[in-house]
Amino acid sequence: MSEDDRRPPPPWFRPLVEIGPLLAFFVANARGGILVATGVFMVAITAALGASWVVERRLPKMTVVTAVFVLVFGGLTLYLDDELFIKLKPTIVKTLFAAILLGGLAFDRPLLRPLLDSTLRLTDEGWRALTLRWGLFFLFLAALNEVVRRSLSTDAWMTFTVFGNLALSLGFVVSQTGLIKRHLIEEENA
Repeated sequence: MSEDDRRPPPPWFRPLVEIGPLLAFFVANARGGILVATGVFMVAITAALGASWVVERRLPKMTVVTAVFVLVFGGLTLYLDDELFIKLKPTIVKTLFAAILLGGLAFDRPLLRPLLDSTLRLTDEGWRALTLRWGLFFLFLAALNEVVRRSLSTDAWMTFTVFGNLALSLGFVVSQTGLIKRHLIEEENA
């Protein structure tokens, strides 16, 4: 079957691949603690990448980066029997994403465009503004992870990591609707 003949995956597939490993992490923590949860997270994110490849014949860039950090920091967590490493992973990944996005802007390259151009068609000004906002939002999430991991219990950190980050991210996406609408390039019907 050629790539053109393949049907797109069902609408629930992408969210499942992105959120499924985190939910597995949360459930495994509730049942077996952070070390068991870390091992489950490592297996689940690897399975999610495998499913992406089988279904879509592609590996989402952000999911790959996240998986590498989950495997490295999860491996350190398990090997050293120290939960600090898996708790640092969100801070480091979000700081890396912020650095990439903001660094791209410093060179006048809004790097969200190659990631989302197939989904959104925005003006150059729109891409710059959206990239800046996402870069700053990732820095905010990284700082917030540090506050939460340093001041709350592991279970509270886990709940924040899975549900708090998701709620904040969804709220942030919704809050960008006005910017997107202002800078959306309408496709002309021929």
